[in-house]
Amino acid sequence: MPTCKVIAFANQKGGVAKTTTTLNLAVAFVEEGHRVLCCDMDPQGNLTMSQGIDPDTLDKSMYDVLVHHISIREVVKHREVDVACASIDLAGAEIAMSTMIGRERQLEKALKQVEEDYDYVFIDTPPSLGLLTINALTAADTVIVPVQCEYLSMRGLVQLQNTLAMIRENLNPDVEIEGILPTLVDLRTLHAKEAIELLEENFGDRLFASRIRKTVRFAEAPVKGMSVLKYDPDGLAAHSYRQLAKEVLSHGNR
Repeated sequence: MPTCKVIAFANQKGGVAKTTTTLNLAVAFVEEGHRVLCCDMDPQGNLTMSQGIDPDTLDKSMYDVLVHHISIREVVKHREVDVACASIDLAGAEIAMSTMIGRERQLEKALKQVEEDYDYVFIDTPPSLGLLTINALTAADTVIVPVQCEYLSMRGLVQLQNTLAMIRENLNPDVEIEGILPTLVDLRTLHAKEAIELLEENFGDRLFASRIRKTVRFAEAPVKGMSVLKYDPDGLAAHSYRQLAKEVLSHGNR
C-alpha cells in the first residue's frame, strides 16, 4: 500500500521564506528520486508563479478544487515539480466554503484522489491562520515551520502552536511539527545568533540543523520561473536545501 506523506509549510507571519522553502525542498526531493506534488494554497500564488506559471491565465485553480470539487488533477501543471496551482480566486474560497459541511476537510478529500501518484505532497499556505491554512493542517501528517531569525517572527510560533493544538483536538489528532527551520539567517548579526539560541532553548530537537541563509539568489530564481536548485545548482542556497532534504528524509533517525 503506497503511503503518501503530506507536509504543510506554515507560519502566519509573511516573508519568512515559506514559498521558497516549499518549492526548493520539493525540487531537492525530486532530485532524490521522489514523486512530489506542490499544492499552492496561497491566493497570492507565489509558488505557482515561481514555476513560471501566470495565475491570471489559469481557467481552473485550487479554488475550483475546494469550492466546486473538481479533481485536483485538473489544476496540476508539470514543471520542475508538479504544481496544483493557485489563483487570486482563492481569496474568495474562505467565504465560499464557510457554509459547507466539513469545510475544514476539503483539501484532505481532494488529496485522497492523488495519494497513489505521489510520495509526498507539500502544501504552501497563506500567511494567516484562516480556513485555507486550517485545511492544510487538517490534511497534513506533519508541519514544517520556516522562521525568520528575529523576535517578531518567533512570536508567531506560539500562535501556530495554539492553532495546531486546536486542530489536534478537533480535526487531525496526529498532526505533528516535523521541524522548525531557521530562514533568512544572517550569521554576522548578534540578533540572528541570539534568535537561534532562543529557538534551541525552546524547541530543542525539533529545530532542524539546516540553516537557510540570506542570499539574493532567492529573489532572482522565481523571476526566472525556477527553483534556486536549477538557477544556481552549485550555490550555497541550493546546497542548504539539499542538506535539509537529507535531514527530513532521514527523519526517523533524528
